[in-house]
Amino acid sequence: MSGVVSWIRARLTGAPVSSSLPDRTPSDEPMKVIVGLGNPGKEYEKTRHNVGWWMVDHLADVWHFDPWRKDGEARVADGRVGKLRVRLIKPQTFMNLSGAVLRPYARRPFWAAATDLLVVVDEVALPIGRYRFRAEGSAGGHNGLKSIEATLASRAYSRLRIGIGPDNERDVGNLSDFVLGNFGKAETATVKELLPVLSGAIELWLAEGITPVMNRFSGKPAD
Repeated sequence: MSGVVSWIRARLTGAPVSSSLPDRTPSDEPMKVIVGLGNPGKEYEKTRHNVGWWMVDHLADVWHFDPWRKDGEARVADGRVGKLRVRLIKPQTFMNLSGAVLRPYARRPFWAAATDLLVVVDEVALPIGRYRFRAEGSAGGHNGLKSIEATLASRAYSRLRIGIGPDNERDVGNLSDFVLGNFGKAETATVKELLPVLSGAIELWLAEGITPVMNRFSGKPAD
């Protein structure tokens, strides 16, 4: 993982970093996959349910990855963090069928969801500005995570839950209407301020795995 550490140091010092993948990459080359959950369509772009897409869009930008392109039932952006191959994924299947995009990766001989997958998802039980990393766990009622669990036949994969809820849970009202509603102006600013912090946490996940991330990033806004 020294290549990943060197990449992070290069970013801090301003040294040039190459992030693009070569035109051809062996299918058995180790690869980290980061899936941002959301719904396709312009009408969903600013909704709370699409905060996972906000995260992977931010990563693609700050990591200078290749442009987003269509790949089966998803849009993907490829690049390298240090010497590590990384793919960002935005499923185009709508939330309830998100797991379908992971079928090709689950069949790869040198890929394991427990170590190579991070799923970024909205969490209504966490207020805006909070987040939570976990190494495994239940779907917690989230249909996107239910679909991923069904595809992988496992709950053992890392996930980042980004808070979208109000300070008072009673203000949620109808859950579907709430998660498919747009962020307010102040809420949008709070989420966008959080993205650089989460980028740093995800870089640590790439370099050292989920356990150091959970130990260092507690999910409080001041982290």
